Amino acid sequence: MRDEALEPADLYSRNMIVVDVGGGTGFTTLGIVKHVDAKNVTILDQSPHQLAKAKQKEPLKECKIIEGDAEDLPFKTDYADRYISAGSIEYWPDPQRGIREAYRVLKIGGKACLIGPVYPTYWLSRFFADVWMLFPKEEEYIEWFEKAGFKDVKIKRIGPKWYRGVRRHGLIMGCSVTGVKPASGDSPLQLGPKAEDVTKPVNPFVFLARFLLGALAGVYYVLVPVYMWLKDQIVPKGQPI
Repeated sequence: MRDEALEPADLYSRNMIVVDVGGGTGFTTLGIVKHVDAKNVTILDQSPHQLAKAKQKEPLKECKIIEGDAEDLPFKTDYADRYISAGSIEYWPDPQRGIREAYRVLKIGGKACLIGPVYPTYWLSRFFADVWMLFPKEEEYIEWFEKAGFKDVKIKRIGPKWYRGVRRHGLIMGCSVTGVKPASGDSPLQLGPKAEDVTKPVNPFVFLARFLLGALAGVYYVLVPVYMWLKDQIVPKGQPI
């Protein structure tokens, strides 16, 4: 699925400057360096523990690895040829701000490729998706890209083969969204300063309840692919599952 999801990024030159935002352990970056020289790739993540794992991977030894925030990127405007982010947007407090930053750091004609989950339609899957993390709808991805100023916005549906195209349960990796930066400079979308309230105390009972629900949702989304795989084995090919 990684190579399938990266295909719309159009990594056609080894000399491209690429930023992998929310790159974590470097799993997606391993797919990027198949097409781009590692010395031209920067992995950015907020977690030093995740980045430490990326540093241990031999194909990524020449990558630049830095800590940073997807919604406030430490790159100059018009810096990169490609912006890639996979499995990260679901943790962003403000996805629109993050996609605006993607626009800013790209060169004119540069392409952003954002790989993320899609929202389920089945009621139980919707419930767990809502309590676990952000599962955007496909139309939300397109709206965020277009508001940030991207043109030629496209969405490619991805998913395990054993799902047979079923999307009612949502997918942790469900789509690859791309957009092209049409003009140099900052995004035309103006947002106020980033503000996070870190002074308000957290209610321990609310925290515990959310933690338990989140853990249960995590288990649910581990079991759903297993359930779909079993259905794929049982239901004859060509029939819906």
